[in-house]
Amino acid sequence: MTPTTSTVINNWATTRYELLNTRICDLGLKIEKSPLELHIKRFYRELDRHGLRFRPEMYLTDGWGCPDQVPVIGIPFYLADKRLARIEQEQTGEIETDATMMMFLRHEAGHAFNYAYRLWETPQWASIFGSFARPYRDAFEPNPLSRDFVRHLVHSQYGRHYAQKHPDEDFAETFAVWLTPRSEWRRKYRAWPVLKKLLFVDKLMRSIRRKEPVARGGERVNPVENMTIMLADLYGQRTERYRAAAQGFVDDKLKRVFPSQGGKRGARAMDLIRSNRMTLVAQITQWTGLDPADARIIVDKLESRASSLRLRYLSEEENDRRMDLTAMTISLAMDFEYTGRFTG
Repeated sequence: MTPTTSTVINNWATTRYELLNTRICDLGLKIEKSPLELHIKRFYRELDRHGLRFRPEMYLTDGWGCPDQVPVIGIPFYLADKRLARIEQEQTGEIETDATMMMFLRHEAGHAFNYAYRLWETPQWASIFGSFARPYRDAFEPNPLSRDFVRHLVHSQYGRHYAQKHPDEDFAETFAVWLTPRSEWRRKYRAWPVLKKLLFVDKLMRSIRRKEPVARGGERVNPVENMTIMLADLYGQRTERYRAAAQGFVDDKLKRVFPSQGGKRGARAMDLIRSNRMTLVAQITQWTGLDPADARIIVDKLESRASSLRLRYLSEEENDRRMDLTAMTISLAMDFEYTGRFTG
């Protein structure tokens, strides 16, 4: 097997172009078995160390957040796939590190615990953090010298002074510092007025740690399965600029062989490719100068993309689709043999 075939058909430029041309809801993203699992397990272990019984539910969405008064944690969808994380970094110039992901999880957990136990309704909470009903403004002027607030979450606009934004954020940040292992908050904040808030959170969490939450679940804001926007559109990108470098792109040819069925289910295109795998490999080697190993790489690519695109065909058209598939595959292989790329 020559490395050229695999390199061209699976190069990063091709993968990026494929992903940018996909609706986010069609990316098949799950927290389970994703890079996020280790961080979430670590976070739950931190709750265990404090004897906290409540486990906030997690879901994928367009950014970090905890819906207002809903005790669930939203996590950016791109963190569930290393390829999407790479695109996020390319497009925005930044990506969460392992450390910042844990910081965000602890912060959003502060909101989740506040909402799950409706802590803000108690007079003690209000006397320490202020009125939960205070207007929530998108912009505010922090006092960088204030020692009445903890300094935790790094915010691009407000530095580490996000706790000053609103009483709800103040509690979430205080909770996050309290929860962070080896933060040594008693020593670090011993001469600061904010120590009163940390001691209050410490006492409050001890009082509720074995109690069942008052509220669970609720409406989630923009869950990933409802995000019908194309990934490229999310970043405001025109995908044409990436097309020339995507030398292994085969989606357009596959869609011509397996056009949309207008809502009809039909048979799966990936199954047709798989069942005709040996024939397709033989046809490629017969009509081109590629060896069987290279031919198998091409067929693997077609099967993988047909699966990702969820392509289907009407069962009564199977013979026609098989012939079209064979012709397209041979043409694709010939293009690669003579040009070193797959033309659309």
